[in-house]
Amino acid sequence: MSQVFGFSGFRPGQAEIVEAVTRGQDTLAIMPTGGGKSLCFQLPALCRDGVTVVISPLIALMRDQVRGLRESGVSAGALTSGNTDEETEEVFQALDAGTLKLLYMAPERLAASGTMQMLTRIGVSLIAVDEAHCVSQWGHDFRPDYLRIGALRDALGVPVAAFTATADAETREEIVQRLFGGSTPQVFLRGFDRPNIHLAFAAKDNPRRQILGFAAARKGQSGIVYCGTRAKTETLARALAEAGHLTCAYHGGMSADDRRLGETRFQREDGLIVCATVAFGMGIDKPDIRWVAHADLPKSIEAYYQEIGRAGRDGAPAETLTLFGADDIRLRRSQIDEGLAPVERRNADHGRLNALLGLAEALGCRRQALLGYFGEDAEPCGNCDLCDRPPEIIDGTDAVRKALSAILRTGEWFGAGHLIDILTGTVTEKITARGHDKLPTFGVGREYTKVQWQGLFRQMMGRDLIRPDGERHGALRMTDAARPILKGEAQISLRRDVMDKFATRPAVKTLVSDEDAPLLSSLKAKRRALAEAANVPAYVIFNDRTLIEMVEQRPQDLDAMSRISGVGAKKLERYGAVFLDALTGALPAPVHPKRRALAGRESGAVLDGLQAVQAELLRGKSGMDRPLSCTVPELARIAKARPKDLAALSAILGERRSERFGAAFLEVLDAP
Repeated sequence: MSQVFGFSGFRPGQAEIVEAVTRGQDTLAIMPTGGGKSLCFQLPALCRDGVTVVISPLIALMRDQVRGLRESGVSAGALTSGNTDEETEEVFQALDAGTLKLLYMAPERLAASGTMQMLTRIGVSLIAVDEAHCVSQWGHDFRPDYLRIGALRDALGVPVAAFTATADAETREEIVQRLFGGSTPQVFLRGFDRPNIHLAFAAKDNPRRQILGFAAARKGQSGIVYCGTRAKTETLARALAEAGHLTCAYHGGMSADDRRLGETRFQREDGLIVCATVAFGMGIDKPDIRWVAHADLPKSIEAYYQEIGRAGRDGAPAETLTLFGADDIRLRRSQIDEGLAPVERRNADHGRLNALLGLAEALGCRRQALLGYFGEDAEPCGNCDLCDRPPEIIDGTDAVRKALSAILRTGEWFGAGHLIDILTGTVTEKITARGHDKLPTFGVGREYTKVQWQGLFRQMMGRDLIRPDGERHGALRMTDAARPILKGEAQISLRRDVMDKFATRPAVKTLVSDEDAPLLSSLKAKRRALAEAANVPAYVIFNDRTLIEMVEQRPQDLDAMSRISGVGAKKLERYGAVFLDALTGALPAPVHPKRRALAGRESGAVLDGLQAVQAELLRGKSGMDRPLSCTVPELARIAKARPKDLAALSAILGERRSERFGAAFLEVLDAP
């Protein structure tokens, strides 16, 4: 693993999954976004005979993974509609030659004539399914062609390894049924925590200004702004561009060419901000997205988790900001209520939205609330806005009762604006025309300002105590959950801080110390130049996490460089000297390829010792003998084989050289 991918160890949960997939067990792995799902089928593919077919939903994702694998020296290819004739021919030649290890394709290709015959012919030994929730009607990115995978599994008689980042009980059940024919795979449900991601929510207060301020504090970092409408993606992109940011819009209404251009730019340009609808994202594998902002509330807690999970996949610090307001809640409720789904599905969708609103209106650590939804216990994280600045909690029972009373006394026919006028005793034409100034609740809430009452009503909507009624033009009605509070049978705590109008700006998490920032910028510039020359995304050379580790560790030679996470043998060969030059100010001395292949390994140090001994004995102990030496490949063979006696050494070196170097070589080999 370290030689190919440059990783010295597995992330939590990876080892068991890799072992199961390598053994050929049917496997379903639910892992956090950025948790290293790809390695869990790429590494077994190298360990198993035959071809691993990877079913993946997006062309851009497939092409990026193939590029990354090839950079690491792995034979991989993709059959997609975006291929040139030459690319497709190259893939088929590799398949015919038996050299291809991973073949990527979209599920839609399974419907093409000849695909099944081709897959039967090439010796498929494993089917890997990425974004497996797409097979489920309950999943939020349903792709009907994923349903063909079960038939492919039966036809080929090979194991299936399915991977997804979010799958609740209903989705998991349907994945098992659709992909595994109802038989039970080995299921791995790994922790959902992404501790490097800072979580933050803020009530909307001039959302454009809030997004511009968030982006300004992170200028030059790649980010995504998710928007609820196509129009907003374009207006926000223009505003960010006018503020000096590198930016573009992305939504489903754009032409296919424009969308592809946006995807390509985002993958390859450092510091680009994409303002997008949810049409952008599934399968985005750019590891160095440093922040994700939501200009509007996502549709569910699963969608939120998927979307923020596109940040910080390299493990380096990343940040999020989610804006929300009463209008967002009304919109999401109406979308559910006005949909055509059966009642049980609508109720489930309300539950998912309630979970997200509970996170937005949380009284304590947001990560505890998020992980609690996925069934995990957690301590306060210290990496969310509520841990950074604990909120002021108040007993909101009396205020909520007053609001509920106003709603009921007006027949549940009015929205928050009119109800707040009643509670604050504000005389308006609408109030007097309906006689609402005569109600017992008129003016009972003067202890709070209108802005504070707006925050209180939003929290009540977030707690699902009140809902907008689509048949009454969005008028607020009380839910069953509110009745115990109204009757005095329950109390409720609320956050005082979100009832006051102030701007929130989560602290910027720096990637390195201030003194190291210039060096990191220099390495990024070097990476950008190499990427442009190779016509690949910058992170294919090295991701941010690897560059950060270089800055922190300051490797001085190829051995030290090889121990940096993400620096495999191929990348060390291609880029090691270039980045050492940037780090030390000098190119390292040329190294024989056999020595470079052992960089960072114990046998590399042994080879150095053998070369040093050989230099001393080149003309024998007296210094007067005829020169005699071993080649570097021979010494490398000795360093790896570690022969224990002169007989074993002689088998490699022959008697003459064994006689001169044998005893000294054995001392090096026996050294601790």
